[in-house]
Amino acid sequence: MSETATTIEAPKLTHNEVIKAAVPTLAGNIAATMALGTDQFSADDQQFTKFHGIYQQDDRDLRKTQKKFIMMIRGRIPGGVMTPAQWITFDDLATTYGNNTLRITTRQSIQFHGVVMAGLGPLVKKINESLLSTLAACGDVNRNITASPTPVQISARAEMMEDCHRVVAALAPKTKAYHSIWIDNVQLKLDDAENKDFVDPLYGATYLPRKFKTGFVLPPVNDMDIFINDLGFIAIVENGKVVGYNLCVGGGMGRSHGNEATFPRLADVIGYLPKAHVVDVAKAVLMIHRDFGDRADRKHARLKYVVEERGVDFIREEVNKRAGIELAPAREYKFTATGDVYGWHKALDGSWFFTLFVETGRVKEAKKLALRHIAEKFTGVEFRLTGNQNVLIANVAESDKAAVNALLAEHGVKTDDQASVLHAASMACPALPTCGLALAESERMLPGLVDRIEKLCAEVGLAGEEIIIRSTGCPNGCARPYMAEIAFVGKSPGRYQLWLGGNTSGTRLNRVFKDVVKDPEIEAELRPLLSRFAKERNKGERFGDWCDRTVLNEQPAAQN
Repeated sequence: MSETATTIEAPKLTHNEVIKAAVPTLAGNIAATMALGTDQFSADDQQFTKFHGIYQQDDRDLRKTQKKFIMMIRGRIPGGVMTPAQWITFDDLATTYGNNTLRITTRQSIQFHGVVMAGLGPLVKKINESLLSTLAACGDVNRNITASPTPVQISARAEMMEDCHRVVAALAPKTKAYHSIWIDNVQLKLDDAENKDFVDPLYGATYLPRKFKTGFVLPPVNDMDIFINDLGFIAIVENGKVVGYNLCVGGGMGRSHGNEATFPRLADVIGYLPKAHVVDVAKAVLMIHRDFGDRADRKHARLKYVVEERGVDFIREEVNKRAGIELAPAREYKFTATGDVYGWHKALDGSWFFTLFVETGRVKEAKKLALRHIAEKFTGVEFRLTGNQNVLIANVAESDKAAVNALLAEHGVKTDDQASVLHAASMACPALPTCGLALAESERMLPGLVDRIEKLCAEVGLAGEEIIIRSTGCPNGCARPYMAEIAFVGKSPGRYQLWLGGNTSGTRLNRVFKDVVKDPEIEAELRPLLSRFAKERNKGERFGDWCDRTVLNEQPAAQN
């Protein structure tokens, strides 16, 4: 009796994997398409442009009458740090080629919206001339690396930023296509031997299965929401110096409605490493994603699923093996808050820093003009974008503080009481009309909704109570909704999932409270909760903690 050999077929790769393997330079036909004068890229080139920091979109407000193709361009700005000259460049580009606004992202970058094809090349080239970039701001690579911006522990932060830049350089893709397209304005010749045989030394021929996010954070403030990253470094400080980092692996916000196999996840702290090993460990974690991530299902392709399914011990062993080290047990640390400190504050070196509240991250009108004039007049300051979508101006000399105040006042920009506590603790993704994934409004909806919730809080005796509120137009989680005390996640126009129970230290996920709430019914849904909270809370207890302790345990989990 003969046995028949059984062949197990490998899972079919996604189309993204096929085209990356075919063109590992990531050049596509991007330059050739721009030279044609058309208004859009092909479907395949839209995947390649992401690696260059560009998303092709269309103005969804105009879809019923016409389809206007526009581009979103995202800068790669390590740690969100910009010189005044770089800020001026970005301001000019937003005015000349974009929609005259700068959109601060939740990962300390700036996005340009509304750019048409003709302006794309000049805009990206000018960004590079300012010594910043858009390379790897999107795509299946390591994205913009975040780092705590507040200049409180000055020496420690400087050391952390040095390590941040080391990791930025180590994890950057090496393709020549970016320079060819955006600096030289020519199509990379894919048939040349060096291009035809190109394989990125770190990423390989097909890069990563999906995006990869990295962050650095300086306790006790968790302003980077470090546990939502694929790779996170928690600085351990002794005698004012960074001696090493606790390593976090496997976080991520993205999920899909109706797909229980997708979910938000907090990273695990898997050990401690001396700072000298930060680059080797960063490469090791990225390679684990490269080698074990799912290339057959992009919804299941994030590193968090590798960690969830293979376990922390497996990840630790792989890191030790690939980095050539032995991770030590994690060291003690504590997080107390995730928010920014607004207004003026004095740093330990005697300089001052000012944090400007920016509603939903959209720098426009008076604030845009005021920041432009500050950049022009005070060339010694440093602009820092925060992970909460605000702008921090650091290194302000004592002698310049009054002049900066006067300039802000001249443009009607407040320095004190910039926003109510609910607005100051809120965050939203752009969503409509630019994002092609949006199912519902977010940025355009949230400020008005916060006003409504503020009124409701006053009615039930919670006036002035801080509650972290975040919204997104879809479940992908760009504004980190699954960490908020109250979150609205778009399901369809005017309808949102309601999530409750995050905490102020950024160490706990919230949970679904109700699967669908119509916009006009939000107050009715929140009123009994806020009323109970006002009466039942323990002394000093926050709304998210109360929800996690009470109402989220009183009902069956909502169906996603």
